[in-house]
Amino acid sequence: MTARASTPDRGPGPRPGREPARQRVLRAARQALRVLAVELGTPTEPGTPLLGSVRSPWLRRLPYVVAFGFAVSLLPTTINVLGNDYGLEGGLVGALATAQSVPLLLAVTRPLQAWWVIFAADVLGAVALIGADGVAGRAWPWPPMEIVGYLALMLALSLRERRRTLTAVWLTTGVAGLLSQVFTPDGSNNTWVLMFVLTGVVLMMGATLRERGDAQRKLIEQETISEAERARRTLLEERTRIARELHDVVAHHMSVITVQAASAPYRISGLPGEAEEEFGAIAATARESLAEMRRLLGVLRSEEAEQQGGPEKTPQPGIGMLPKLVEGTVRAGVPVELALPEEPVALEPAVDLSAYRIVQEALANVVRHAPGAPTRVSVTVAADGARLTVLIVNSAPSAPSAPLETTGTGHGLIGMRERVRLVDGSLDTGPLPDGGFRVAARLPLSPPPSQASPLSTTKDAHSV
Repeated sequence: MTARASTPDRGPGPRPGREPARQRVLRAARQALRVLAVELGTPTEPGTPLLGSVRSPWLRRLPYVVAFGFAVSLLPTTINVLGNDYGLEGGLVGALATAQSVPLLLAVTRPLQAWWVIFAADVLGAVALIGADGVAGRAWPWPPMEIVGYLALMLALSLRERRRTLTAVWLTTGVAGLLSQVFTPDGSNNTWVLMFVLTGVVLMMGATLRERGDAQRKLIEQETISEAERARRTLLEERTRIARELHDVVAHHMSVITVQAASAPYRISGLPGEAEEEFGAIAATARESLAEMRRLLGVLRSEEAEQQGGPEKTPQPGIGMLPKLVEGTVRAGVPVELALPEEPVALEPAVDLSAYRIVQEALANVVRHAPGAPTRVSVTVAADGARLTVLIVNSAPSAPSAPLETTGTGHGLIGMRERVRLVDGSLDTGPLPDGGFRVAARLPLSPPPSQASPLSTTKDAHSV
């Protein structure tokens, strides 16, 4: 008895520290109403026309034409039905018909604001029809013309607003129809379920179409960005490749300068001490420059080159190796004619390498895209001896054959342009009327004055 008496009394009241269920329900309801008000009061991109981002001007005008057609057709129809069939008074009929149809024009740019006006007008119309004489045996609370206009508004709304807003509109429409059951006139045909179902279907279809369009637009934007990045990466790869090749050319000259400067005191007798120190400084500077170039080249070299054992040791090619290149192309099945200058031409290493690479890229493109096409390669020197012209022309293949590649990486033409730009030359490429292709490069035999070396400038100044 004593133990039982000491047990605390657990009555039906709420436990300490726990919120009553009624308060939790009320708080959840208030939060839901707050979210609903925010969604229904925050339009997306207000003032922006529907289909305003499409390119076709006809499609941009289409929403205005459709909205105008609905408004013009529904306004007299609503006046006629509410006045003649339902028996409402003339002034009230005009106000309700205008509020239920004219805001469809606003739906093109501000569909959520138009929904507020039309939804309020539909609810007021349903209230006005409760005591009408002709409501018996007819649709209520939403007459047929109101359903048509409301569905047109739902389509415009679904093409603009986000899913949460569309859900809020749909639930608000359903709640309004459900509450109307309390005031249903006798003998009327209730249409709130039909309105609720059709509204949900239209909103879902419109939202699906909008999201699909957004996904396609983002995909196109991503493809455009990817294409630009691909072109930029191709350009950087070609520039890196050219830099690696020109390193060998420049390294050769720097090595010659180092050897000549270091051996000058031994080859030339009677040099003053100041001259020996100057030659030593020149040799040291050349060695430092060569070491710095090799360090930079290690950054530019690709992983494939490093895996193959480091830098390439073979000399860089020039136009003197074009016969061997043409011979290999002929063995690949492409008939090629080669025409070189009769007299040997003294070319700068960069120009010599660029001319060879341009011919190499052009012949590779012929093999890939026009196998079997007769091709002519000619290297000529201008009459004034200032420029070298490299011309590669191929005609259409005599026998139809499928190209080895239908889509290229773009390295060929980009590499040609970069090599021509490097030596301050010009490049002309393009298709021919007979189905062939033409590549014409004009390269200077000597580098431009801006690219002349400081040593040669100093030597010329001393000679003057």
